[in-house]
Amino acid sequence: MRIYLTAFVALLGLAACETVGGFGQDVENTGEFVQGSAQEVQNDL
Repeated sequence: MRIYLTAFVALLGLAACETVGGFGQDVENTGEFVQGSAQEVQNDL
């Protein structure tokens, strides 16, 4: 039983890493969009 529990916890850890990595990419893309929009507004002024 202990082996199954250890494997399950390890699997959850790997899944969490993948989720956090995806979230980080989403945040980066949002930041680039905001930066591009701000640059366009600044150029229009």
